[in-house]
Amino acid sequence: MAENKLDNTKLETAVAEFVKDRQREKYAEVMELLEKAMVLVPTMAPQGLDEEMQKQMREGGQVKLPKDARIMPCLLRKENGEQVFPVFTSFPQIPQDKKSPAVVAMPFFSCVAMVMGSKEQVTTIALNPFTHNVILPKGILEVADKRRNALQQTKAVKLTEKQFQDLVHNRVVMHLLPKYLFAHKEEGLVSLQKEEGDFILQFYREAYPEGRKDAVAVKAEDFSVMTLNLTDNMQMTRIDMPAETVRKGMCYRVYAVWMRDTEEILYYTFEKTEQGDQIGKITPEGQHEVIESAPDNGAEIEAVMRLAESRA
Repeated sequence: MAENKLDNTKLETAVAEFVKDRQREKYAEVMELLEKAMVLVPTMAPQGLDEEMQKQMREGGQVKLPKDARIMPCLLRKENGEQVFPVFTSFPQIPQDKKSPAVVAMPFFSCVAMVMGSKEQVTTIALNPFTHNVILPKGILEVADKRRNALQQTKAVKLTEKQFQDLVHNRVVMHLLPKYLFAHKEEGLVSLQKEEGDFILQFYREAYPEGRKDAVAVKAEDFSVMTLNLTDNMQMTRIDMPAETVRKGMCYRVYAVWMRDTEEILYYTFEKTEQGDQIGKITPEGQHEVIESAPDNGAEIEAVMRLAESRA
């Protein structure tokens, strides 16, 4: 029933790397790969299969399930009675003595949807629970579910070229750029400071599909990068985005703060929203949080310093 050609090599490598030292950046990488992955889910025998399909399934063959087939995952139970939804990256991750009546290959986002629809009966997913045992708690799954819904809405709506450009811009400044800086820390900041707009432009090219790289609508000179050494411990890099991004729904400025004592990157966004200009924050796990209303331009640096010093 599960596809033998399932290939989660990159995901399994990322999971193994995370298990070694449990760094937040590596957890974020696992989640990014997982959200795009097909995973294996042990289940009860699906209902509605004819005799031939049941026979193929018992013999370990692949079976294409009917669209209306009901999937009943085999849950794990912790010592405290809490139920956990297990998913696996490959067959070798499932012990022989833990066999279930069937194993179904399904998109990870479908697993998230099943958990979110369980009415709190299940709130946790365990990735490779018998080997790596990476736990995805309720908070992480809620974020993944929002991303799933956003992806479905994006697919359902045909975007104009301008809407697509806006989507790319916010993906770069709210996801790709902070992800890189969190992963490369001071080295990444130095590259940004030296290459400025050319450095940022590479993420736009990455966000465009193959065959459309030449359609990137921004140029290196559209960005302004300024770095300030504010204290012995704090360095702040301000990135002004292209002028046309200063409008509702867009991130128009970013402050990347380097805290020398903890070798930590803090990433703050300035966004135009329905509620006015807001200061947001991207966490190392890739989550976006709105912190407070943004002050006038002249008071921005002071506001970001205050947030950085308190690690808000």
